[in-house]
Amino acid sequence: MPQERPRYQERPSRLPGAVVWTWDAPEGPPPAPRSVLPDGCMDLIWTGGRIVVAGPDTHAFQVEPQNRASCAAIRLAPGTAPVLLGVPAHELRDHRADLADLWPSATVRRLTDRIDEASDPAAALEHFALDRIADTGPPDPRTVAVAEGLRRGRTVAATAAEAGLGARQLHRRSQAAFGYGPKTLARILRLQRALELIRTGLPYAEAACAAGCTDQAHLAREMRDLAATTLGAYFGAAAANSETPHPSGSRTTA
Repeated sequence: MPQERPRYQERPSRLPGAVVWTWDAPEGPPPAPRSVLPDGCMDLIWTGGRIVVAGPDTHAFQVEPQNRASCAAIRLAPGTAPVLLGVPAHELRDHRADLADLWPSATVRRLTDRIDEASDPAAALEHFALDRIADTGPPDPRTVAVAEGLRRGRTVAATAAEAGLGARQLHRRSQAAFGYGPKTLARILRLQRALELIRTGLPYAEAACAAGCTDQAHLAREMRDLAATTLGAYFGAAAANSETPHPSGSRTTA
């Protein structure tokens, strides 16, 4: 009997820091609801005649079964989407918006038609993102440095100093680039770091300390605050839905 193709698949994009992913809706009964955890990223999601922008989340986003149609998407590294879209990230915080609400409808219709007709919609969406960044230019190097510093567990103060930014400058730039201030981004990236370590088999307490939390209790509090669940419940659900390997889950449309 042939092996069933995974419903969720992803690969590194040719766009630095981005990931291309696809979701194939299963036949039969709809899947269980899925919580998408905040990850500091923004996604462009195509699903049959529609392109949606998934803004930066500050809390878990619940994807309902009826909204989980087959789709193709590109998950953009923190700070990339606002450059590509020409829209500050904070305007899309905790929202899913149609691209047609952000750009001229005729432009979006031409793009959507091109992706609808492509033999590989994911590749077509990636090609669009590459062309767009070639026109707009990449994110500000200081923005990239801030995201990387926080991802590596540097403190906000140390990250600001390394980027040559004052506290107010850093906060203003972070709102526009990431959708929230640097402290929130640091918490989100730290949580994702811990989840990635746990996925490698590291015990909760060791993963918490390695990720930069004070202890396992600190990680548990962050999980409740940012993901509205517990570590045990999250990884139990992940085991039951093993087609989604990325810690944040697939950001299907709403």
